[in-house]
Amino acid sequence: MTTSDHATPAPSRRLFVRHAASLASLAVLAGGLIGRARPAAAALSDQDQADLGRIEQYMDGIVTMQAKFQQVEPDNKISFGKIYLRKPGRLRVEYDPPVPILVVADGLLISYYDKELDQLNQLPLRESTAWFLVRQPMDLSKGITVTQVDRSQAGLQVHLFQTDQPDSGKVSLIFTDGPLQLTHWTVTDANNQQVSVGLYDIQTGIDLPAALFQTPTAKRQKQGGSAH
Repeated sequence: MTTSDHATPAPSRRLFVRHAASLASLAVLAGGLIGRARPAAAALSDQDQADLGRIEQYMDGIVTMQAKFQQVEPDNKISFGKIYLRKPGRLRVEYDPPVPILVVADGLLISYYDKELDQLNQLPLRESTAWFLVRQPMDLSKGITVTQVDRSQAGLQVHLFQTDQPDSGKVSLIFTDGPLQLTHWTVTDANNQQVSVGLYDIQTGIDLPAALFQTPTAKRQKQGGSAH
């Protein structure tokens, strides 16, 4: 199925990418960086390079993951749900009721399905910020621009964006340290509108069935026949 065969017209790319990014993760107001100067790459110290190497090794060690999440929107609206990840390229984000949203990445596309509206919209996975979570291997020196590395007693924060997709949003990955563990991420647009996603009850290295990552199908599509 192509993105144009059955996907209904998107209510707006802005709305779609907000949910596609929040999965994972994860929520960005896309388009805000178009036509604006890109953030500058950081001048990385030896310590920065060492910490980025540790992060790459840690992220590559996560092949499958299941977790619960809490998402906070710019207006402080809070929603909850579950996230499933299987690398490379597979992701599923299920929001708890009353949010009628399902987000699925099948390796090529990331799909946003609104169960209440029976509306399906899709975007190439590499054009979404969810790509940071499901790429394998994780190489922070290729295709990614790191703008800042912060260290504190709480852990590490790495601020970055996809070099060839700056309009997809800026991402901050937040880790505790000792041992290293991803606990949060935030996605920020050019107007500093930020969505934060926190993880808890994290399980890794578990068996996740392929059916979790099948592209959702709108009911109207099912009634209308098979894909072209």
